[in-house]
Amino acid sequence: MSSYNFEPPSDSVRINWQLGDAVAELRKRRSKWRSDQQRANELNGRELPSPTVVRESIAKVIQALFPMRLGPADLREESEDFYVGYTLDVAFNSLFEQARLELDYAARRGIGESCPKRQRDCAERIIKGFAMALPDIRARLDDDIVAAYRGDPAARSVDEVLLCYPGVEAIIHHRLAHYFYSEGLMMLARIISEQAHSATGIDIHPGATIGRSFFIDHGTGVVIGETAIIGDNVRIYQAVTLGAKRFPEAEDGHLEKGQPRHPIVEDDVVIYAGATILGRVTIGKGAVVGGNVWLTRGVPAGCNVSQASTANGKPIQQSPLL
Repeated sequence: MSSYNFEPPSDSVRINWQLGDAVAELRKRRSKWRSDQQRANELNGRELPSPTVVRESIAKVIQALFPMRLGPADLREESEDFYVGYTLDVAFNSLFEQARLELDYAARRGIGESCPKRQRDCAERIIKGFAMALPDIRARLDDDIVAAYRGDPAARSVDEVLLCYPGVEAIIHHRLAHYFYSEGLMMLARIISEQAHSATGIDIHPGATIGRSFFIDHGTGVVIGETAIIGDNVRIYQAVTLGAKRFPEAEDGHLEKGQPRHPIVEDDVVIYAGATILGRVTIGKGAVVGGNVWLTRGVPAGCNVSQASTANGKPIQQSPLL
């Protein structure tokens, strides 16, 4: 259990900030929020996963996936297995507690099991499944790293790609987050994906389905939506958006959740910098989408689409669209 020392250092200057009114008003704001959100009668204690704990736990998992490159500097191969086992054990115990918190939170809102034992059993099952999924996740990440190395003439080694490329950092977090999303732990998944988003500027929703050998070059400003489906051997560049064209509303006026609204990108597609593709459209196998192209219709397999222009400034469509 963590302990907190609220005493200032002995040599610090003591200032009376007169915080009584601020503390009281903040308490009122918390009470109003909890009442508005119908949380006033809930039990004391933390009710949501901790982003700090999740971040630390996922960092441990990533180190265990690549121990000799992302693990501690003094690690030796003879102790590699021990390090991996110990590190994963620590990470999984923390993730188990965060998963249980999310399941408890969902149960209090009428989602999922209302029995604490069943929530605990479910959390245990999910984390055990995560452990079993790690070898396949590692294999997929190996493919992603090789794709980045082969796809970038500036890359000197696969190790440089793993240690330095923001697109690789983003896809590592995505593949871990996608597991939790698939198991229904949406909040845990979003926390993981947003950590990578903050660090890299690459925003991949954990619900997006991404095939093997995926490479984001440069990466800043890339956005990939929740229901996007991306095939194998796809390469995209910075500032690409795979987004939604419109957001249907339900009868109550709120936006509909979970509807397919993002693009499908088939195998072997290349999408260059600044391209924006919106809606549930399909970019066919082997197509190339040029820089700064705006698409709201599908592209046939093998088609090249570039920004349209003519000498008099009137746009023309250079390649057929579906």
